[in-house]
Amino acid sequence: MSSVPKANIPAYNDAEKGTLDVQPLAPATTYFPNDEKKAIVVADKPPADLPVAKKEAPPPVKPTPKGKKKVSKWVLWRLWFNTYRKFFTFTFGLNMIGLGLAASGHFPYAIKYSGAMVVGNFNFAILMRNEVFGRILYWFVNTMFAKWTPLWWRLGCTSVLQHLGGIHSGCALSGVLWLLLKVVNNFRHHDVNHDAILIMGVVTNLAVMVSALSAFPWVRNTHHNVFERHHRFVGWIGLLATWVFVILGDTYDPDTRQWNLSGVHLVEQQDFWFTIGMTVFVALPWVCVREVPVDIELPSPKVAIVRFKRGMQQGLLGRISRSSIMEYHAFGIISEGTHAKYHYMICGVQGDFTRSLVNDPPRTLWTRELKFAGVSNTSTLYRRGIRVCTGTGIGAALSTCLQSPHWYLIWIGSDQEKTFGPTISGLIHRHIGPERLLLWDSKLRGGRPDTMKILKETYEYWDAEVVFITSNYIGNSEIMQGCKEAGIPAFGTLWDF
Repeated sequence: MSSVPKANIPAYNDAEKGTLDVQPLAPATTYFPNDEKKAIVVADKPPADLPVAKKEAPPPVKPTPKGKKKVSKWVLWRLWFNTYRKFFTFTFGLNMIGLGLAASGHFPYAIKYSGAMVVGNFNFAILMRNEVFGRILYWFVNTMFAKWTPLWWRLGCTSVLQHLGGIHSGCALSGVLWLLLKVVNNFRHHDVNHDAILIMGVVTNLAVMVSALSAFPWVRNTHHNVFERHHRFVGWIGLLATWVFVILGDTYDPDTRQWNLSGVHLVEQQDFWFTIGMTVFVALPWVCVREVPVDIELPSPKVAIVRFKRGMQQGLLGRISRSSIMEYHAFGIISEGTHAKYHYMICGVQGDFTRSLVNDPPRTLWTRELKFAGVSNTSTLYRRGIRVCTGTGIGAALSTCLQSPHWYLIWIGSDQEKTFGPTISGLIHRHIGPERLLLWDSKLRGGRPDTMKILKETYEYWDAEVVFITSNYIGNSEIMQGCKEAGIPAFGTLWDF
């Protein structure tokens, strides 16, 4: 479940609606930027070895939608108070107890080393969002606990890895409040503090507050560019201000009212080393940024299939942008494996960035070569599982089923072959047999299915241990509620991180 209001999130995106309202449909076109003549290959139909939908009979009449099933408040509560919120409650609550004790004079250590309390929280918050740390953590869990450990333990590992954002949010907000306490204490004792320290304390506090506020879910999900610009660039300003604030505070002696410029005292302080850690964790992912050549396939006006060189392991996501530092967007990665020649991203047209991929296909894109792991990366923990997705969610789901014969794919959409083109269809039909594949075309079948009925039957037939879901907000919520009521272990898309 997510805390984002439903009004802020569309029920279905364009790609999930299919191509019913597009007349005529543009043929699938592939741009090859490496060719000076910009050769264009047109594919009006899928390859001959792929099944073709029968068109003799008109699609059945769409059934009358049933009333929404009422879900118990206990189920809703368990979904809302997920591991993310448990992590947030624990980290933020523990910090607030410490801050309360410090403010009341019962925690003198925190007052003496208040700078360490501030940057220590920020350091841990940034670490939770570091791609290198995340990949190492996923690798360790997938290597050590795959298949042989009890199911409850493996489910717990997946839940912890998926919801590390709760620690990130809890520590970040706690750091802001610890910093506020430190600045207030500095002003309370302004007679023994230098004006430069007081000024930098205010500047640092304002910067980190703006960065933190811009990351609230309703801002992030409804105004992505506002979130990214403020969270990233104001956050960088906050990091620079933190450096100045820490150095000034650690080199100024309030007792003698003099500056200690020897540097020995500075390197002995905890906050100095915590700030170094913050800087390394912030900078490390940007060291991996590269501009890479891409091929853009446009099977329909609503979807762009971006092709990159080299194969990838399953369960990874990548960030792409037209600029080296601006407007990065994350998409699931489709690949046949690390041995493959290419990997793909499916970009459904939802905003200015994805629309520009269709209207003005680029020859190159900026991306971080080091990809970050998503919840699907833990699929190796389980003996058998089900991957459910709708529309463009196939981008995050497909690799798991391509690379493992123990995963069953359920893909619900409208006119998938025409909307997503021969490349995606070819990958599915070459690697996933009919015994572990259900493609539901809502256009051909006259409407969306009873997803929970299908899922329960498939769960029993496939003898699955877990279900992974990638869908829109409403679809994800309904399936998660149904799985929770049915006692089926499931992990869905997050809007909280």
